[in-house]
Amino acid sequence: MDDRPRPADDRPFPAAAPPPRAARLATFAFFALNGFLMGMWIVHLPVVEHRTGVDHAVLGRLLLLLGAGAFAGMRLVGPLADRFGARRVVPSGAALCATALVLPGLATDGWTLGAALLVLGFGNGALDVGMNVHAVQVERAYRRPVMSAFHATFSLGGVLAALAGAPALGRGWPPVATLAAAGLLGLAVTACAAPALLRREPEPEPEAGPDAAGRPADGRPATGPEPAPRRGRRTSTRVRALAGLALLLMLCEGVANDWSVLHLRDVLDAPAATAALAYGCFSTAMTAGRLLTDRVAARHGPVDVLRYGAAVAATGLTAAALSPWVPLALIGWAVFGIGLSGCVPQLFSAAGHADRGAAGANVSRVAGLGYLGMLAGPAVIGPLTRVMPLNLTFFLPVAFCVVAVCAAGVLRPPSAAPVREGRAARPSARDTAH
Repeated sequence: MDDRPRPADDRPFPAAAPPPRAARLATFAFFALNGFLMGMWIVHLPVVEHRTGVDHAVLGRLLLLLGAGAFAGMRLVGPLADRFGARRVVPSGAALCATALVLPGLATDGWTLGAALLVLGFGNGALDVGMNVHAVQVERAYRRPVMSAFHATFSLGGVLAALAGAPALGRGWPPVATLAAAGLLGLAVTACAAPALLRREPEPEPEAGPDAAGRPADGRPATGPEPAPRRGRRTSTRVRALAGLALLLMLCEGVANDWSVLHLRDVLDAPAATAALAYGCFSTAMTAGRLLTDRVAARHGPVDVLRYGAAVAATGLTAAALSPWVPLALIGWAVFGIGLSGCVPQLFSAAGHADRGAAGANVSRVAGLGYLGMLAGPAVIGPLTRVMPLNLTFFLPVAFCVVAVCAAGVLRPPSAAPVREGRAARPSARDTAH
């Protein structure tokens, strides 16, 4: 009998029934809906600011309430998804987010706008975690990566919001009317897509016991059972590492969102219209990359996607930061977007697959800390611009990408660890014979 260990596989997709295509389409719908709802708020942000009479400084502080509400929603809904199932949590979060969308349009001053943003943020966070937990379940059923395409659909939802919101604003429609119409559309999409969501997953079957050579009955190399506390600590440590990487990489994404246009305008003296292309190049490249990442991950595994994607992102941002020419800078921002595009979805997927019984809690930890990283972009880069040029501050996110390159192995699940660790935990029959 061949005792050589089989190659480690970092793609945790077990055998399953035929893929649930209706559930996948429903997940696409909820990702697009989330991007659409939040995009409609962003499109109407200047109008709401004028209507409530707040200035930029006050609005900046109020937007922190949106982030605080989202973070609270993520952390609360994650455990609820584990307890009641994503099938119940996703429609509830979507309905809350769609209903709360009208609240900023009803706000009349800073206090009411702050309360509206807190509720809207909570609904957004609840929907965000719920749909990602359900995406993990769909991915497990498909037995191949599908997470990145879902995240691409979120971006497309934002594009639809811009296409729908701009004509409404051009015609002078009041924000409460357009936001209410978007909310009603969200409720309709929720009602249509919710029945197709997967029911709560059954508990995984226990593995068969080892054979006489100390290997499981399915022929995989033995890793040896561990006491529950030790296994829990290892999973928790791994999820914390995933959350830390999400913090760093989503901060990098936040830097592109907040500073790419200013980089071309202030550092390279590009006209306003040309400077706007920097964010357009980044976001378009990121969306296109996410549509293609799943095939790459299926062939090469998530570790390579993160490692080489972060390396490409670091190269692109370095080129943008050092370029004295606008065209090269635009190419750099596009390469930065392509590199980052597949990284964060792999982290979400790994968190959901780390422990099937705690998928919601794990995804909420990774998404919550990542969301804080997204918000931290202005807070981190802004103060640095007082002591160095803006383009040189970009080497901080470049360093974060390098950290992701070095730490990409965290995506490999513990079951893919070298076989000698398992033999140390539980000697095989051949070892005890000596």
